[in-house]
Amino acid sequence: MELIHKELTYKIIGVLYEVFNELGYGYQEKYYQKATALALKKHGLKFKEQVYTPVKFQKNKIGKYFLDFVIENKVVLEIKKNDKFFKSDITQLFAYLKATNLKLGLIANFTKNGVKIKRIANLNP
Repeated sequence: MELIHKELTYKIIGVLYEVFNELGYGYQEKYYQKATALALKKHGLKFKEQVYTPVKFQKNKIGKYFLDFVIENKVVLEIKKNDKFFKSDITQLFAYLKATNLKLGLIANFTKNGVKIKRIANLNP
């Protein structure tokens, strides 16, 4: 099976490694987000931050999400500072993909052992 948005995700992952290599471990999530935004801009990737996304049922708004990043209108990126991936984070990202009708999301965990990335696919957008 072909990876979704393969070239774009390689660029994003490179940006995340660049952020970790310079900052290292121990900062608050918001600082990794700010550094990621600067690095995405430096590499010429188009993105939006804190993207408001309504949750709808039968065309009625029933809730809302704020996504850390939407990159190139294709990939949702969520920044975390955990040592492992939690089921709640994966479920949250999948809900974001459903709400935006996008196919791919990345969770980036900034851990004491480096940045760890998990790809989440929405195969039925």
